[in-house]
Amino acid sequence: MTIRVVVADDHELMRSGFALILDTQPDITAAAEAGDGLSAVAARTRTH
Repeated sequence: MTIRVVVADDHELMRSGFALILDTQPDITAAAEAGDGLSAVAARTRTH
């Protein structure tokens, strides 16, 4: 089973870094990235 997450942070570098770290784990995938909470909710809706 793979855990899919949406990484949300207003700093693009931090967001990308977190996504890269998560993607190194065999059971976690960064399904989307978002710059704010509303975008995170919308990304979650699109990727589910």
